[in-house]
Amino acid sequence: MEDRLVTRFAPSPTGYLHRGHAFSALTAHDQAQRRGGRFLVRIEDIDATRCQPRFDAAILEDLAWLGLDWERPVRRQSEHLGDYQDALARLRDMGLLYRCFRTRAETLAGIGAAPHVSQRADSPGPPPPDIEAERLAAGEPFAWRLSLSTARRRLGDFASLEFDERGSGPAGETGWIAADPAAAGDIIVARKDLGVSYHLAVVVDDALQGVTEVTRGEDLFAATAVQRLLQVLLGLPAPAYRHHRLILRPDGKRFAKRDTAETLRDLRGRGVTADELREELGIGG
Repeated sequence: MEDRLVTRFAPSPTGYLHRGHAFSALTAHDQAQRRGGRFLVRIEDIDATRCQPRFDAAILEDLAWLGLDWERPVRRQSEHLGDYQDALARLRDMGLLYRCFRTRAETLAGIGAAPHVSQRADSPGPPPPDIEAERLAAGEPFAWRLSLSTARRRLGDFASLEFDERGSGPAGETGWIAADPAAAGDIIVARKDLGVSYHLAVVVDDALQGVTEVTRGEDLFAATAVQRLLQVLLGLPAPAYRHHRLILRPDGKRFAKRDTAETLRDLRGRGVTADELREELGIGG
């Protein structure tokens, strides 16, 4: 018998929600309802430089307007930083991490950028011990990177790394998918000024919350390989994944918070109902 479904909608409070967010939240919520499961909301607010309380409150207002119901209390990442530091310490104790002294500007894209943004494979490798000691003594900031070569030696290889795709990826991928984290290079898992990375925080959260199926847009499909690697290294359970199509703007581009696209607050303001939005998005009530 299949375990009871537990899925979630996990936005970052860095702006107001738009149609793309509504589609993802409705997809996850409706899956849980159809299968007698649980629907969670998680606020991913570890990036204190970009997240704002007003957007946190607005997210919950928008979800209530959509007619969604979720379990309380809502998990906010900023209230559970110790969980992520514990996972980071485990990786460090296993010898899987190394210090990278590139500047904040050079590494910001690897940790502070939206997780769906494609990153160039980057594996600079650890600095020589004498150089590392000099930089530490000088108080230079650094990021922790996950060493793929060390992880590969620890696991033997990545051949058995896979995930259960119950939706579809950008090219229609579905079923059991081979997960190759090599394309991402030695990802950044933590940096002092920004805390831990999206990848590390999300796998810890999903495990602690008992998430059995991750529902999200196909723009995050590529991130799954790295997250599966972290799950295996940390001994965390593997959820299934349900990636869904993206809602695009009239110009064919994906919605983004940084755009001037119409938000859900704007839709409410001009009298659009949640049922009308559902119809527009092609999601039944």
